[in-house]
Amino acid sequence: MPAPAYEGFDLGHAFQSFISLQVCSQKQCRREGEAVVAAKGVACSRPPPPRRAELDAVAKQFTMRRMITNNSSSPSQTRRDFIKTSATFSAALAAPAILSGNLMAAANSDTLRIGLVGCGGRGSGAAAQALKADKNVILTAMGDAFPEALQSSLKSLQGEKELADKVKVAPDHCFVGLDAYQKVIASGVDVVLLASPPGFRPVHLKAAVEAGKHIFCEKPVATDSPGVRSVLASAKLAKEKSLSLVTGFCWRYEGARREFYKRIHDGAIGDLRAVYATYYTGQVKPMPPASARAKDMGDLEWQLRNWYNFTWLSGDGLVEQAVHSVDKIAWAMKDVAPLKAVAVGGRQTPNHEGNIFDHMFVTYEYPDDVRAFLGQRQISNCANENSDYLMGAAGFGKIPGWQAPIIRGKENWKYRGPNTDMYQQEHNELFASIRAGAAHNDGEWMARSTLLALMGRMAAYTGQEVTWEDALNSKDRLVPETLDWNMKLPVAPMAIPGFTKLN
Repeated sequence: MPAPAYEGFDLGHAFQSFISLQVCSQKQCRREGEAVVAAKGVACSRPPPPRRAELDAVAKQFTMRRMITNNSSSPSQTRRDFIKTSATFSAALAAPAILSGNLMAAANSDTLRIGLVGCGGRGSGAAAQALKADKNVILTAMGDAFPEALQSSLKSLQGEKELADKVKVAPDHCFVGLDAYQKVIASGVDVVLLASPPGFRPVHLKAAVEAGKHIFCEKPVATDSPGVRSVLASAKLAKEKSLSLVTGFCWRYEGARREFYKRIHDGAIGDLRAVYATYYTGQVKPMPPASARAKDMGDLEWQLRNWYNFTWLSGDGLVEQAVHSVDKIAWAMKDVAPLKAVAVGGRQTPNHEGNIFDHMFVTYEYPDDVRAFLGQRQISNCANENSDYLMGAAGFGKIPGWQAPIIRGKENWKYRGPNTDMYQQEHNELFASIRAGAAHNDGEWMARSTLLALMGRMAAYTGQEVTWEDALNSKDRLVPETLDWNMKLPVAPMAIPGFTKLN
């Protein structure tokens, strides 16, 4: 079967490459804001790494197409021309492709310089994955609100043997403060990794796109609707500038899930009737008591150091963590917007000054009476589950946690291919797109998946029926327009369904 063409990009000109199998470790499982529950015997939830014999067998049997263009860089091409060159790179969602980070398609061999904004656990992980994705990249700048976070991240990266030679961050390129992102972007980097708390994402993304940088942008991409609208505008500009923009909605980069949803879309269970998704887990970054706050610590610093507990910074658990499940609902529905949503939710466990809920249940209504249901909870000592159930007119699909997806329908199926380190895969495809001069842009759907989560939160917070248009056009701005370490920043009261208004 000939390879399909994607928006001016003919995969028939792609070449065969070997598999880069990324074996995950416990260390890689630690993602900022997505806790792997470690209490009472709960271990890493990733699947176990394959045996060596299995790796050898897979390497012999499995090949894939690498997406490249026919036009190689000319000898006279400048560094600036190369970094800006791009076309459309849209095949990422079409098949369970596994790009090898060690094989670069483009003839241009310029070193790509990376800047990291947000040096927590997720940012540090993203930096490590970016450095492994391409043989000729270096980390040259880092930025964070707090110096200790930056230095801890830098030390960790320097301590990884396979990365140490690629970490070239001079002291004068360690930027600290609320404007650190601007300094990283202006430091001469080519690629920016955005991993600060989600409330900052729209502003950081806008600045990076306007400066002409390729971007890895963690999820979610906003915590309020004005932020989503900003992201949509930035994504459009990135496309116009031929910049690659890859998102941290990592499941769309995982091979088994790609194959599963492709089969669902091809009719393996008939017309989709309903989806039920769960994200039940324990507490994430619980809020410390006010007595733990230093006397000279301002409101802004206190909230930033406990960012997960404030809606303007994290978006709440549904938007920050369970947004992965929301995104898989969107994926199942082919990214068609729902008509409306209703939800219940509240706070069962005390959280001191924090103003986020610890549980919500959302029902999304789609055209033709199709429904999607999402249960989300962050309460300790409860049953945990993170699965997806798809019910169709002619069958049933299930993703049982981190296990292989299955389909019961016209033909029974279970994924038996190689495991993909989806966190690494995001960066492999980002840097492959840059090398190929074929811009990859996740911007629109990453914004829509974030808005889908916000829509559910709005319904839970207000107790009202919320339409897609209500969510998209909401004027409820949570993130302050200006920030200062000395500013007064009172905590908004926790939402009360039936009293909190939909704006």
